[in-house]
Amino acid sequence: MPMRVIGGTAGGLILKGPPRSGVRPTSDRVRESIFEILKAHEADLENVLDLFSGTGAMGIEALSRGAEHCDFVESDSKAVEVIRENLSRTHLKDKSKVLPVSVARAMDRLQGPYSLVVADPPYEYDRAEQELAGVIEKGLLAPGGTLVVEHSKRKEWPETLAGRPQLLTRRYGDTCVTFYR
Repeated sequence: MPMRVIGGTAGGLILKGPPRSGVRPTSDRVRESIFEILKAHEADLENVLDLFSGTGAMGIEALSRGAEHCDFVESDSKAVEVIRENLSRTHLKDKSKVLPVSVARAMDRLQGPYSLVVADPPYEYDRAEQELAGVIEKGLLAPGGTLVVEHSKRKEWPETLAGRPQLLTRRYGDTCVTFYR
């Protein structure tokens, strides 16, 4: 089933899928739910950071829904090509920057603060919590900004991450999404 942009100016456009098996893009249904929750909680989408970007679908969804800018961080070179192609397909290239490095290496290159940070680390990646705490500690998440983490239902995220309280967690099959503010 092809991925598509759900809402906004690029709504309905088909996105290129993951470059290889093993990459687990956020499903359309989960992405739609995330953005409904963000809207219900009046999250600011102005300046977005998409970490562990994969296909770029989360950041592209935010741009389509009115974000001014999105930085994408992805270390896999084939996935970076997919992100760039998807930004071209959706005509959102001029509102974005793609950093082809790991999240750890991107930390000093990013220019926050970001009003929304979305992260979809590999489920087996054991440094995700530490790296996302680092994003908060470095001031990359704006005061009042929202962090959205997609993770396995088998991994519980802490009630507080680097001083930011958990807003809520939702489960969709094997996937959980945890929001911090």
